[in-house]
Amino acid sequence: MQGVLEGLDWVVIGLYFFVLLVLALWIFFQKNKNTEDYFLAGRNVGWFVIGASIFASNIGSEHIVGLAGTGFETGTPMAHYELHSWIVLLLGWLFLPFYFRSGVYTMPEFLEKRFDSKSRWFLSLFSLIAYVLTKVSVTIYAGGIVVSELIGVPFWYGSIGVVIFTGLYTIIGGMKAVIYTESMQAIVLILGSLTITVLGLEEIGGWNELKSTVIENSPNHFNMWRPSNDPDFPWTGLLFGGTIVGLWYWCTDQYIVQRTLAANNIKIGRRGVIFGAYLKLLPIFIFLIPGIIAFALSIKDPNLFSIDKSDNAFPMLVKTLLPAGLKGLVAGGLMAALMSSLASVFNSCSTIFTIDIYKKLKPKESEANLLRVGKLATTIIVILGILWIPIMQKIGGGVMYQYLQNVQSYIAPPVAAVFLLGIIWKRVNSKAAISTLIVGLFLLFLRLGSEIYFQTEINSNKVVNNWLFVFATVNFSHMAILMFIFSLILCSVISLLSEVPDYNKIIGLTFGTLTEKQKSGRTKTYGNIDIILSAILIVVVIIIFIKFN
Repeated sequence: MQGVLEGLDWVVIGLYFFVLLVLALWIFFQKNKNTEDYFLAGRNVGWFVIGASIFASNIGSEHIVGLAGTGFETGTPMAHYELHSWIVLLLGWLFLPFYFRSGVYTMPEFLEKRFDSKSRWFLSLFSLIAYVLTKVSVTIYAGGIVVSELIGVPFWYGSIGVVIFTGLYTIIGGMKAVIYTESMQAIVLILGSLTITVLGLEEIGGWNELKSTVIENSPNHFNMWRPSNDPDFPWTGLLFGGTIVGLWYWCTDQYIVQRTLAANNIKIGRRGVIFGAYLKLLPIFIFLIPGIIAFALSIKDPNLFSIDKSDNAFPMLVKTLLPAGLKGLVAGGLMAALMSSLASVFNSCSTIFTIDIYKKLKPKESEANLLRVGKLATTIIVILGILWIPIMQKIGGGVMYQYLQNVQSYIAPPVAAVFLLGIIWKRVNSKAAISTLIVGLFLLFLRLGSEIYFQTEINSNKVVNNWLFVFATVNFSHMAILMFIFSLILCSVISLLSEVPDYNKIIGLTFGTLTEKQKSGRTKTYGNIDIILSAILIVVVIIIFIKFN
């Protein structure tokens, strides 16, 4: 395949990478004095940088390539997952104050303070496995698609190239390098993707022409609300199951929460979250809609706008719609997202392994050695992520974004249940927490294993009279609901049937153990502007839900 970038495009990309390199070098020469500097950027990051970093971390490869691909393939149902802005607000208003009061670096560390060391060990290993199953493999896979489509190099060369370049500046600069470069990458990404949307709508003849062309050929493409018995996208599953996944991802996952912990105080962290929640609204318009535009263009002119695979929708638009220079800007934005997503997961894996595993095994280790361990910790994760890609392609019908939501729907329920109950109910104890997490892991592997085992029958719509087949074929979003309800019941019952926690050890870590001083100090962590902006955001989400009915 020949590359599609021209001379001016390479100049634009070169300028982008030059600025990125200068920023990384500036951060490098400031030096990381200790683990707080390396993993949390010294806890001195502003709200704008936090919000932009949350956005850039979230909209990595799976959103650019995967969300456009699912927009091309199935339309708007997956937009449910992109309207999680209101769940992002839950991080700032419900969870973040407890995380800050605990003074933790990681989410497993919070579980140890709230419950015990067993929960910390479990979530540490569980998180690393989850990153391999989702973030690492998906990002590397999408990196290969983007680079091979735009530059014309083989898929695996593109994948490995993106990994190596991103790994270098992440290892050298730590969280500072990640969070500040992400702020710049977010701006480049928004501008580049917005350009695609505008030019795509212009090419198709405007919004009304887009809708009429698409609906004529696929009547449900613009309908987010499919029937509750829809085999692929039931509205009940997407709305409620998606909320469970969002609760896990936005409020308890190290990958996202680590950015907010880099703030100096709760107010700055919360404002960063609110800003990030507003940015979270953008993917529908700059990734999903372009995928639908690609679908319409492939109908109007299948020769010029041909697509052999849905995940190639966005790269196709870049190749066919953009003039020289702009093509380079968007290509830079695509690679920016790929790198920001990879850098985030590298840093999160490094933090969890170093703080929650290595430091627990060797508590007297020097800060200098902990930094060295942090810089080496991601290599195995990356290798495992690459090895998982062939298996990943067999799950979720071959559409990357759908694969991601499938797997996250099985990972999220037990973790979300333990964190949510642990914060709102002081009676939940350590025995209930670890039991819920272990049973959840068993169900995760049972579902994934059965899905892979019956893949041939599922693809051919063959029915097998077997309970495991029934378990494997329950819609992924409905499975999230069932697993979450089961986790809530299991955690609650075990808590009530076993010993009461020592409330003196968990002061300030759950609503029932807040001191009078902590309760009275809550109003100082936000202003009227924070409340107003949060309320406006919720109204906007409701309007979008109604618009795509």
